[in-house]
Amino acid sequence: MSAKRTITFILVMVFVCSIAFTQSVQAAPLPARGDSDPAHPRACAAPTTAGVAACYARLAPFATSSPTGLSPATIKAVYNFPTSSTAGAGKTIAIVDAYDDPTAEKDLNVFSTQFGLPACTTANGCFSKVNQTGGTRYPRANSGWALEISLDVQWAHAIAPGARILLVEASSASFTNLLAAEDYAAAHASYVSNSWGASESSGESSYDSHFVHSGVVFFVSAGDAGLPAEYPSSSPNVISVGGTTLHFDGSGNFTSETGWSSGGGGCSAYETANAAQSSFSGYAQVACGGKRATPDVSLDADPASGVSVYDSTSYNGQKGWFQVGGTSASSPMWAGRAAAISVALTASYVYGSSITFRDITVGNNGAPCLVGYDLCSGRGSWTGVTP
Repeated sequence: MSAKRTITFILVMVFVCSIAFTQSVQAAPLPARGDSDPAHPRACAAPTTAGVAACYARLAPFATSSPTGLSPATIKAVYNFPTSSTAGAGKTIAIVDAYDDPTAEKDLNVFSTQFGLPACTTANGCFSKVNQTGGTRYPRANSGWALEISLDVQWAHAIAPGARILLVEASSASFTNLLAAEDYAAAHASYVSNSWGASESSGESSYDSHFVHSGVVFFVSAGDAGLPAEYPSSSPNVISVGGTTLHFDGSGNFTSETGWSSGGGGCSAYETANAAQSSFSGYAQVACGGKRATPDVSLDADPASGVSVYDSTSYNGQKGWFQVGGTSASSPMWAGRAAAISVALTASYVYGSSITFRDITVGNNGAPCLVGYDLCSGRGSWTGVTP
């Protein structure tokens, strides 16, 4: 083959491959590490590219015309969360995700009406949506991330219905764009929830400064693939939120809570534990040797005991009510819980004595759930009782 024909052939192949790659990202989520549950696929998974994040929502892939997942009332009863319609009043919860959910506000309204929650709209000042720099020129829509956004927005509102919701949409799932969105969110909210992440890398600590802002608490999903730890959940500057499974009897009565087998956790390969964690009495039993241990805390995340989410942006041809889990659910619920009682939930607060935890002692995500602190559920789930 001549040199000219060889160059032409290579260019054609590069063009064809680039089209195939673009279509795979836009049309169907790619499988991510540990994404092996066909009954509950990940809503949006990133290609295996350094510096690109995946979201952590897992779902029953078929939508229904009415809710099939758990309701806000059920979640609040299980955890003894506040039921006031004004819980969180005066606070702002920011949700950081990638791409645009064009129906986020409309879907939140359907969710709120279904479950008797106060309306949260642009008109009444409760809901606002911006791009990563605070503008209203939104990124392109992505159906998988739109479902993730619906989950995050709806369940932050469900737990803290009096709080304002600020949705900050990054231009893409790159860390560069997501962290730009993080910076904007931190400048405009007291609580920031992040339901995305990626495998750890040796340079990740250079990103940690994005999770430091006076008076702001950052919550990050620990992941949906078990061990090892993922970033930014492993940053010592965030509250890492893992996952559990809720169990009910045949009459729908709550019976127990166990560790979710796919809940994220583990010892960081690169980050050092913050002082509050490393000095905690239960830290030594996880054998992280001074490294950051994840998660700090947990809440319901198993899609088998998933929550109800409404999404009218078509996901794989489906619209309506989805049953969704993943640590994408537990992170915004923890953010909402903190906002509901106006608590600055620092690491010192989490590892102190102000929260009464339900210790999760049954389950395994690659590490066993133990009495006390563990890499399966952290300190456990918040029962909503503070001394």
